Amino acid sequence: MATPQEILEIEKDIVNVLKNIYDPEIPVNIYDLGLIYEVDVQPGGQTDITMTLTAPTCPVAEQLVEDIRQQVGKVKGVSSVNVDLVFDPPWDRSLISEEALLELGLL
Repeated sequence: MATPQEILEIEKDIVNVLKNIYDPEIPVNIYDLGLIYEVDVQPGGQTDITMTLTAPTCPVAEQLVEDIRQQVGKVKGVSSVNVDLVFDPPWDRSLISEEALLELGLL
């Protein structure tokens, strides 16, 4: 069982992994794009990720979710990964990080 401090470290490692997964249609990682709503790691390593897509009809949704499962599953301390794809609240531009807005030339 992980301690609260270890859980914070695992969550930090997961965020770093998510920052290396890119939406194939937008040259920004899914974390800075604002697609990740929540990362919740339980003491036993079970990990729940709540996320959305830029559009409900995203053609790569299935592949993106699978990439997240595989990559986050490799993080030390993670025992399982559940990705919950939601569309409420809907994604909008206000969720994009300042860094990503700069990358996209929107600032």
